[in-house]
Amino acid sequence: MTTQELVTQIHKKKSFLCIGLDIDLAKIPSHLLQEEDPIFAFNKAIIDATHHLAVAYKPNTAFYEAYGLQGWKALEKTINYLNKNHPEIYTIADAKRGDIGNTSTRYAKAFFSDLNFDSITVAPYMGEDSVVPFLEFENKHTILLALTSNRGAFDFQTKKVDGVEVYKKVIQTSQTWKNNRNLMYVVGATKAEYFKEIRAIAPHNFLLVPGVGAQGGSLAEVCKYGLNDEIGLLVNSSRGIIYASAEANFAEAAALKAKELQQEMEEILDKQ
Repeated sequence: MTTQELVTQIHKKKSFLCIGLDIDLAKIPSHLLQEEDPIFAFNKAIIDATHHLAVAYKPNTAFYEAYGLQGWKALEKTINYLNKNHPEIYTIADAKRGDIGNTSTRYAKAFFSDLNFDSITVAPYMGEDSVVPFLEFENKHTILLALTSNRGAFDFQTKKVDGVEVYKKVIQTSQTWKNNRNLMYVVGATKAEYFKEIRAIAPHNFLLVPGVGAQGGSLAEVCKYGLNDEIGLLVNSSRGIIYASAEANFAEAAALKAKELQQEMEEILDKQ
């Protein structure tokens, strides 16, 4: 999916909501455990109830890998279901890959060619040659971890090197790489005060923003400094939506939570 196609969907749905599909069998409704594939059954119900409110879905691959082959098959079924039934939806493999070039080439093939995700999250610590294999795929996006929402982000990301914070160095340097137009950046909603400076470095790239909802990030603050002329934001909510209820009405409860965020986004977009 191209950036422009994503922007078109945002305007059409009046939403820049991304729903994280982080599946924990201990949290899904117990009646689904009787299904042949509980993980996919849960995902399908969430997607069916919320696809008109979201422009993107983001499975965190760790939550699937933890269940071995069963989990990986459920991930494959989920992405196939999205691509077949909702091809307008943007898909993100939250895999946080990043390794030497030949290894990254295999990761890129696995997620872009075999599973056909639109994008993947990548850790940039190993530098340009570990990221370039992902950027070589046409109409696919590479989402670099820049400033994350966890407490440990301050261990390294905000430390200064030659007077400049590491996360800024990451963004500045990556802006010089080939096909940098296909880059997006992860910036946590709990770090909203940093968005203005990030936008000065990367005014045109999309930002994937976790941390709204269960982690306490403010959508209004994120949008105040993070929006650009093409919206430029994908705001993710996972637990706050998909685990809104553990009862039989879980999908309807998820839709209600998604609708709350979508309506807030619509109000913000109408003021643009």
